[in-house]
Amino acid sequence: MVVLKEGSRPPWVSLGASVWVQIASGNSYTFPLYSPSLKSVLGFNQQQLTLLGVANDIGENVGILPGLACNRLPPWAILLVGVCASFFGYGVLWLAVSQTLQNLPYWVLWIALCIATHGSAWLGTAVLVTNMRNFPISRGAVAGILKGYVGLSAAVFTEVYTMALDGSASKLLLLLTLGIPVIGLLMMYFIRPCTPASGEDSAEHSHFLFTQAASLILAVYLLSTTILKDLFPFSNTISYMLIAIMIVLLMAPLSIPLKMTMFPSNHKRPVVSTGVVGEIGYTNETNPMLTPSSSTTYLGSFYEPEEIPEVDLLLAVGEGAVKKKRKPRRGEDFTFREAVVKADFWLLWSVYFLGVGSGVTVLNNLAQIGVSLGVKDATVLLSLFSFCNFLGRLGAGVVSEHFVRSKTIPRTFCLAVAQALMVVSFLLYASALSGTLYAATALLGICYGTQFSVMIPTASELFGLKDFGVIFNFMQLGNPVGALVFSSLLASQVYESEAAKQTGSSCVGPSCFRLTFLVLAGICGLGTSLSIVLSIRIRPVYRMLYAGGSFRLPESSGQ
Repeated sequence: MVVLKEGSRPPWVSLGASVWVQIASGNSYTFPLYSPSLKSVLGFNQQQLTLLGVANDIGENVGILPGLACNRLPPWAILLVGVCASFFGYGVLWLAVSQTLQNLPYWVLWIALCIATHGSAWLGTAVLVTNMRNFPISRGAVAGILKGYVGLSAAVFTEVYTMALDGSASKLLLLLTLGIPVIGLLMMYFIRPCTPASGEDSAEHSHFLFTQAASLILAVYLLSTTILKDLFPFSNTISYMLIAIMIVLLMAPLSIPLKMTMFPSNHKRPVVSTGVVGEIGYTNETNPMLTPSSSTTYLGSFYEPEEIPEVDLLLAVGEGAVKKKRKPRRGEDFTFREAVVKADFWLLWSVYFLGVGSGVTVLNNLAQIGVSLGVKDATVLLSLFSFCNFLGRLGAGVVSEHFVRSKTIPRTFCLAVAQALMVVSFLLYASALSGTLYAATALLGICYGTQFSVMIPTASELFGLKDFGVIFNFMQLGNPVGALVFSSLLASQVYESEAAKQTGSSCVGPSCFRLTFLVLAGICGLGTSLSIVLSIRIRPVYRMLYAGGSFRLPESSGQ
């Protein structure tokens, strides 16, 4: 296999292609667009609809299998699994909503939705793990960009839904059934691991700034066109032209490798040619940052069995052939089993669970919240949430990266600020004052997006990149668990209770979700406190990792 030079085009080709896959992997955010049709066409009540929302979140966030697979399989194989899951899952939903197949049992649709959005876990894991390893010293920026585009996916799908699909849920599900596989199959060739640069340079920084600016322009464009479409009806010709412009903006990150091809830099840096060959023959070109340290190997490779007979190990230590293995410290490479017993692991999981779980409760019920407060069409609300969700994801990556490098302030401090602001947003929702619905939705979207871009690099910095795929996917379980607890067991029960008082199947008025919002405000208050505790605990780790103003690896744990 050809050794790739560090700083060459392939990492940027992979990042540009990953943008499209991330947009496709954000398909779970389209649930509010077609959920009213599930209720009207299939006759589901609010509790059944809420449970489908839980299936939506479970499928998207239960990513342990792709996390395990990313250390064994090449990215294209992981993407292929995601493509197949999306095709079959959304295909069943389309057959039901279009009434091509009638009287499908509720449990079949629940499983189908779970499988459909589980494809997102495979797609997202493939691109995130690959790009985090391709850009190991720019983890915050990479996480912010990739998760930012996921946040924009709802606005992208909303744009297509309103302008090209005439607001048809059946057409949207058909697009998801066919469109996601097409994008995955076209992009899988370009998303591949390669040797990352071993140091920072100004060109890389400017490339990240360009990508961030391009995504911000796309976000503003999507929000503006969605609002204009709501205010002024567009002809089909104008609608298709606006969608074409959106596609061009989505292609902007690919201009970086194009520019590097047409105007190659004369600056040469050393070639890092270290490689790791897996058991199945999959070669992952990497650099010393990603190769096994002495803490994770004795005399063998990364993929050799970790367990060595104790007698043989003691003899080898006595003869001086190897150094006795010690447990890794925070900031070094952990296996999943080593990480899961650490208090900081569970503190980070708890903070993420409280923040994302409360936010996804609102997202899953956004259409019903809008109706209860007098907003009949939820598309503008969803686009606003998506835009602000993107700002939170992109902005948190940039802001947290600035403060860890300049002040060595842990990224989790951003979580404390975000969850404190979430308390404010939930109180605004509960007040139901005139004009507060859109303000609360915008504020919540920013804070909700922040959780993703902070958790991902934090997990990699505390526990390393060795088992990063499994660790961050386990962290993401906080999303479906939060949806189950806060959405199914709290929001839907409160809604049904208030609807019963109004002697109807639907609830109208501030009381429909007021108790839910007050409880969620208290939950985010607890999350703020835990975030502060975690930030204090891990401050020494960030002083070690960013002491010189840029990321550096700790001393080998085997010394």
